[in-house]
Amino acid sequence: MSRDPAKPNVILILADNLGWGELGCYGGGILRGAPTPRIDKFAKDGLLLHNFNVESDCVPTRSALMTGRHPIRTGCLQSVPAGMPQGLTPWEKTLPEVLKEAGYTSAHHGKWHLGDIPGRYPSDRGFDEWYGIPRTTDETQFTSALGYTPDVAELPYVMKGKAGMPSENVCVYDLKERRQIDHKLVECSKDWLRRQADAAAPFFLYHPLVHLHFPTLPHREFEGKTGNGEFADSMAEMDHRVGQLLDHIDDIGIRDNTVVIFASDNGPEFRPPYRGTAGPWTGTYHTAMEGSLRVPFIIRWPGIVPENITSNRIVHVTDIFSTIITIAGGIVPTDRPIDGVDQTNFFKHPETSEPAREGFLFYIKNDLRAVKWRDWKLHYIWEPKVNEGRGKLESPYLFNVIRDPKEETDILAFNTWVLQPISKMRAAFTKSLKNDPAPPDPLKADM
Repeated sequence: MSRDPAKPNVILILADNLGWGELGCYGGGILRGAPTPRIDKFAKDGLLLHNFNVESDCVPTRSALMTGRHPIRTGCLQSVPAGMPQGLTPWEKTLPEVLKEAGYTSAHHGKWHLGDIPGRYPSDRGFDEWYGIPRTTDETQFTSALGYTPDVAELPYVMKGKAGMPSENVCVYDLKERRQIDHKLVECSKDWLRRQADAAAPFFLYHPLVHLHFPTLPHREFEGKTGNGEFADSMAEMDHRVGQLLDHIDDIGIRDNTVVIFASDNGPEFRPPYRGTAGPWTGTYHTAMEGSLRVPFIIRWPGIVPENITSNRIVHVTDIFSTIITIAGGIVPTDRPIDGVDQTNFFKHPETSEPAREGFLFYIKNDLRAVKWRDWKLHYIWEPKVNEGRGKLESPYLFNVIRDPKEETDILAFNTWVLQPISKMRAAFTKSLKNDPAPPDPLKADM
């Protein structure tokens, strides 16, 4: 591990479909049937963001995180079933690949969802080793589903791999394994961190949890723990797993020079009985509502990021790419458009620094759904609930998300001036996209 302050170690823990309103430090916790004391305490050790924004679902967010580029640029537009072409093209440069050039070693333990064939596994894309699932968790239901046979739909597997070697199957990813996987992922990360503590190189650990993705099933040790059902039990387990990682960081003596980030990849699930909450915000993932865009984000960097601070400053998931590279002393790629901006100065001085970002465009697949600028949000397509919308709007809806957090009252007629800065943002991005379209991906040519 590194003890050089100019080369801090970095740990990124990413929850799956954890809504803004689930954790105690975001107004949930006991109100959602599951106290989250470990993450709540972690939030007091650093900076908590109220306005951290992600993409529409798993694949788009994870591609944005790994490349610093909106999915409309990378072609990672949506989650697709097993057996269909998916993942990042080899041309894209990933976060661990850039960090490797800066002298970092890296590991991935958890959900990948950016490629499920040789050449696109984590160990093929910059990580020195990995353990986890190449796609997603609803596949655990396959083997117990009515009519399923492996000859018509691929069996899902937990896998592992090391750089320069083929990745291999570990076991079938079924409902039994679903309950155990977050425990196993923590054990993998603890073992890897223990090895890094004795090494000289700085490290990057990416630990994308499986919780709370559906089916949201807790480890048997947490079953019935809250008395409020399996979703709440799973939240309690997730909090415990994060606590285990934080305790291990302290136990092996790497806390002082290690940046730890906890965030979510998407807003809450919309399908019962696993439906989550975004607190005061309307919507779930797969929509352009604030409940889809805003998710938890907490960063701890001892002695550098001030403790017990919250902020409503806009940060986007693409920014994490650029910021981690800057923190690590690396070089952000200059041979392609990078949408992420460096938020290092903001993280260090959250109460006095100037905004690094004023807004962003939000796409679902190829459709521009909304633009967010300062405290304003302009919707071009209206779909407040998944599969329930009015389609493209002849006159866009405009909301001020401070005064109207649930996006209920269109006030464009009184604030048409907002169209000017938003239209300029849109025009600049459209021009950039036209000049640098998504790179061709031979696997997806016929999709």
